[in-house]
This record gives sequence, C-alpha cells and structure tokens, in this order.
Amino acid sequence: MTTLYVLDIDDFRPLAVAAAADPAVAVRRRGPYLELTSPGPITVDRAATGCRNAIWYSAVAAVRDGVITQWDGKGMRIEASHGD
Repeated sequence: MTTLYVLDIDDFRPLAVAAAADPAVAVRRRGPYLELTSPGPITVDRAATGCRNAIWYSAVAAVRDGVITQWDGKGMRIEASHGD
C-alpha cells in the first residue's frame, strides 16, 4: 500500500482533496496528519490543488512503501517501492 502523509492544515488539505478524486485513494486523519493510501500510485495534479510554490514544495511530511517519482510544477506521483 502506497502511503503519503501531509500535515492536516488548511494549506495542505487541497492536495488531499485533489488526490482523493481518484477513487483508489483513501484519505483519513492520523494524528496531526492526513494519510493518503492507495494500492497503486498516488497522483496529484498541481493545478487542481491551487497550491502556491512554497506550499506545493513543502507539502510532503512522509512517504511509506513508496517513492516520489514526480514532484514538479505539473504534479506529484508516488509509486510503490519494489523491495530493498
């Protein structure tokens, strides 16, 4: 399960909302974070978030069982990691 954590604050919530547009992505609160999980990749269209540069590039708190393969001005993609 690919997991992305973002701090549960107003600035970062649009990222979780945009990711949740994919029905395979589940979002739940876990402590002070939003935990986004998916059996496959998690993709986020930056334009859908409305995040400014400073917010966009500081949104990721942690990734579990995945690796960020894209994080640029167009979007973000976290894919499952395959072994160590």
